[in-house]
Amino acid sequence: MNKVIRIEGMSCGHCVRAVEEALKGIEGVEVKRVTIGEAEVDIDPERVDERRLAEAIEEEGYRVVS
Repeated sequence: MNKVIRIEGMSCGHCVRAVEEALKGIEGVEVKRVTIGEAEVDIDPERVDERRLAEAIEEEGYRVVS
């Protein structure tokens, strides 16, 4: 299932890499692209809860807005 996540607080390439690495660390998630303010992923809903995506991003210090 494709999911686009809007993210606040990202401002540079380091932010992009931090979010990308956080999402890659979740089993059942394939990262398609991460840009400043947005991440697009494919998730296996049977292996990962969408709330886990937000938790991983927020643990890096950013805010998920959708």
